[in-house]
Amino acid sequence: MKKYLAEAIGTLILVLFGCGTAVVAGEKVGVLGIAVAFGFALIGAAYGIGPISGCHINPAVSLGVWAAGRMSLRDMIGYWAGQFAGGIVGAWILSVIVSGVGGGHDPSKLAQNGWGPGYLGEYTMISAILFELVATFIFVVVILGATQKASPAGFAGLAIGITLTAIHLFGILITGTSVNPARSLGPALMAGGHALAQVWLFLVFPTIGGLVAGLLFRAGTLEVATGVPQKAFRETPVAVGD
Repeated sequence: MKKYLAEAIGTLILVLFGCGTAVVAGEKVGVLGIAVAFGFALIGAAYGIGPISGCHINPAVSLGVWAAGRMSLRDMIGYWAGQFAGGIVGAWILSVIVSGVGGGHDPSKLAQNGWGPGYLGEYTMISAILFELVATFIFVVVILGATQKASPAGFAGLAIGITLTAIHLFGILITGTSVNPARSLGPALMAGGHALAQVWLFLVFPTIGGLVAGLLFRAGTLEVATGVPQKAFRETPVAVGD
């Protein structure tokens, strides 16, 4: 339960500070500022809860870790429960905070993910699917690679946070950047309406991307051979994430 609670807290941190920056300060800090907020939130969470749970804070990451043979199915389900709960609570806290702004706040604007006419760069659904699938695949490859036994110890959280920042720089105008079903579900539930109608894409395609990355590591395609049996590798990464 300690691991699952840590995952809930870590996901709450990611959603509250990443999405919060987009909602409260997005017009002032721009795409770069929002991307850095997500990356820094992940890095902070990674070093805060990484020693407890590995700081997946992302159901697609946990699925990839499980597919790679580094965690049990039971733990993966527990991680998912913590991650989705943390994402929902983080989005709820954000909605309460921004509702107190002078002049009122549009409750449908909580940095939810989306695509199409009226949403940021107005990219098509095909563009959104391809970005979320490929970006999540790359993200989980970086995570699994940075946390395998042969990688330098102590730098995984930093490398993964930088990667998440780069992914946001590329993808914010396409989908708002999800690569994380828990990050998407919380704001969509709070915003409702169109955001909730589109959230399926951000539940499905990041999950597929994470699964494919994990299977490649399980097959040994991207795993560094060390002579150590797969089951002896870390059950959970040192620090992973969004």
